[in-house]
Amino acid sequence: MALLSSARSTGVIGSILTLFVLSPGAGTVLAVIGWILIIYAVHQIADITGDRKILNDVLIAALLSIIGLAVFSVVLVGHLLSFLSANGVGLTLARGDGSLFATGGPRDLGGLIVGVVEGLAVLWVFLLASAVFLRKGYERIAVKLNVKMFATAALIYLIGAALTIVAVGLLVIFVASVLQGLAFFRLPDDVPGTTPKPVPMTVPPPPS
Repeated sequence: MALLSSARSTGVIGSILTLFVLSPGAGTVLAVIGWILIIYAVHQIADITGDRKILNDVLIAALLSIIGLAVFSVVLVGHLLSFLSANGVGLTLARGDGSLFATGGPRDLGGLIVGVVEGLAVLWVFLLASAVFLRKGYERIAVKLNVKMFATAALIYLIGAALTIVAVGLLVIFVASVLQGLAFFRLPDDVPGTTPKPVPMTVPPPPS
């Protein structure tokens, strides 16, 4: 049977790894691993509390975030390739003259800007929807285990997701991730209101 102590350590480690999401290099990979650990910790909590809705909400939140990032990447890369193609980057690289634009000036810059805005808008919608489901799941954990920090972290995450449209939201989400780690760290050893099973005592045999 899953233990809250296991969920505590797994959730704390996962939350720490998600803080590397903006780091160059392996930051994204570490963040993905972190969220996998968080989902596993939530799975353990759902098993212990008997509330499968907790896991369902957090899984939906994670799925929406992944879809949002994937769509954003596709839209951004598509517009970037179109922008580079319009400026003859392939021909320039083939000549090896060290110039970025074959024609001397950027073309379709407006299209690139529109593409970035479109990608950010799509990402914002998915992150906001993800934050709504994450808040629902974390609020259930806060009630079941009497750890109000989960509800606080989820609320801060929702505010951060709403503010990503103006970039400052990323900082707020970072703060929410820190609070999320603190929430996992505060998990009790047992579900509040339950009595731990007594440890059977061994009675020594009477002396002969």
